[in-house]
Amino acid sequence: MRVPAKVNLYLGVGAPRPDGFHPLDTVYQAIGLYDDVTAGPADDWRVDVRTSDHVAAEALPPAGDNIVDRAARLLAAHHGVDVRGELRVDKDIPVAAGLAGGSADAAGALVALDRLWQLETPDDDLLRLAGELGSDVPFALVGGSAHGTGRGELVHRVPDEGGWWWVVVPFREGLSTPDVYRRFDQLHPDAPVVPTGPLAVLGALQDGDVRALARALHNDLQAAALDLRPELADVIAAGEEAGGLRGMVSGSGPTVVLLCGSGDEARQVAGTLAPSYDTVLIAPAPVAGAHLVVRA
Repeated sequence: MRVPAKVNLYLGVGAPRPDGFHPLDTVYQAIGLYDDVTAGPADDWRVDVRTSDHVAAEALPPAGDNIVDRAARLLAAHHGVDVRGELRVDKDIPVAAGLAGGSADAAGALVALDRLWQLETPDDDLLRLAGELGSDVPFALVGGSAHGTGRGELVHRVPDEGGWWWVVVPFREGLSTPDVYRRFDQLHPDAPVVPTGPLAVLGALQDGDVRALARALHNDLQAAALDLRPELADVIAAGEEAGGLRGMVSGSGPTVVLLCGSGDEARQVAGTLAPSYDTVLIAPAPVAGAHLVVRA
């Protein structure tokens, strides 16, 4: 299964709920940066994770506590079957980057193991299980562009008439999502119970208007992420000076993403930034959620 990274075109964050989660009103977009999750038969349970050069392998969770392990246990418990198989994860999505790479892997594991174990789990059940694993996991199944509410796990596709291009600047040193949310709470003690909605972003997607989308991009967590990692503001400024229409922190960071007017403009921006940063990637959007890739 091939599973995409995500960016939040809009991320509105409310005050913490009684359960500790923050209510979110967000617009997700799946971008063309992928992990591959491959499942095969085995008498026991094994997970093999392989990383691209720009992915910090040292930041991965220890064996047995990866989100794909939890996905396997959750799916098996739902059907009353044993956890058996060999799962290989080829990671190209950076870790702890605000791109939901772990969530993508969990979604890929759910679908791959569902096929391997011949369970034929209904889509609604897969989405519910995905929501138990993490706020971003259901979107990794859905893909495209989608509106997310609740803590982000309630998703539905939205009209998207554009073909968008992103420059992605990740960092090997991740940024803890809980730390970013804690800093958000400190910076916004009067955060609303219900976050503001993304009407301008949804309108720009429906119209396919890249400049309107650039103006509407918004991330309530950006100030907190920049407070913890001030150097990210320099990346945003450099990317916009190089020709990006709008730069922002992706999710809880630290990855910076830059919306560009076309593929050629994205390549120009990436070429300008490449000498200054270890990794600069280009990604089209929107792309499909978790999907089967057949290799010859």
